[in-house]
Amino acid sequence: MAHVEDVQHPFWGTDSDRGVQLPLTDQAIVDAERLLDVTLPTSLLDLLRERNGGLVASGRDAFPTSRPTSWAPDHVPFDAVMGIGHREDTLSMLDGPYLVEEWGLPAGVVLISGDGHYWIGLDYRTCGRHGEPSVVWFDADDSSELTLAPDFRSFVAGLTSALEFESA
Repeated sequence: MAHVEDVQHPFWGTDSDRGVQLPLTDQAIVDAERLLDVTLPTSLLDLLRERNGGLVASGRDAFPTSRPTSWAPDHVPFDAVMGIGHREDTLSMLDGPYLVEEWGLPAGVVLISGDGHYWIGLDYRTCGRHGEPSVVWFDADDSSELTLAPDFRSFVAGLTSALEFESA
C-alpha cells in the first residue's frame, strides 16, 4: 500500500493556483470537522496541509472504474480537490452541506471534488461520522453512485493519468 507521504509531492499540479485556499491551520480543521460533523481522514488532511486544495498533477487526474459511468466507460475524472476555507469564487469542502442539498445527494457525504453534474465524496453513511469513509462517485444527472475505494488513502494510491484511457 502506498503511503500518503509517497504521493504528496507529485500529487498537486503546479500550473495554477485555481481552487487553492489559504494555508490550512489546525483551527480550520477543527472548525470544518464541527461544521461537517465528521472526522476527516488523516490522509486527506496530510495532503491539504501541503496545499489546501486546487488542481492535482496530470498523472493523478483520473480513477479507474469497475463499470461505465456517464463520464466514461472505464474511469472518472479527478482534476481538483476542494480545500477548507472561504476564498471567494472557490468551492470549498465547507460548501458541501449546501451542495449536497442543492444536488440531491445523500446525507452523510462530504464532497471533495466535482462540478455539479458529478461529485466525488467521502461516504460516512456506513462507517459513521468518526469512521474511515469510503470514496464514492455520485452522478447527479442520473442519480447513480459508484464506490471507488474503501478509504481515501486507497483512492489516492489508485489515481492515474486520464491520458492512459485515451489510447485504450
